[in-house]
Amino acid sequence: MGLVARRIEEAGISTLVLSTIASFTASVGTPRVAAIEYPLGRAFGQPGDHVGQRQVLRACLEALELIDRPGAVVDLLFEWPEPPARARWHPPEPPPIAGLFRRKPWLFPRLVAGRIPER
Repeated sequence: MGLVARRIEEAGISTLVLSTIASFTASVGTPRVAAIEYPLGRAFGQPGDHVGQRQVLRACLEALELIDRPGAVVDLLFEWPEPPARARWHPPEPPPIAGLFRRKPWLFPRLVAGRIPER
């Protein structure tokens, strides 16, 4: 998402990426990052929790309004409502990009450097 956000910013549209792994997201040159300590794949919260999801969205919009410099990372102060042992920190099957990096690990540094690999 960080690479996409950079391109959108180049077109003159402000962006903010909500990330559960903010240091990685910021490392690819993302213009603005909102960090949240929620499980992977659940950056906006629990499925069906419309109130909590709306709170996260509002916090993101406020952060977008307040961030005054490119490359800034803002920590959103939300706590996951379950004990860590009950939260699913990883999806049942790895995302496709994880399989790609397992097969072709040399692509990862290229991605972090902003050089998007061709298919």
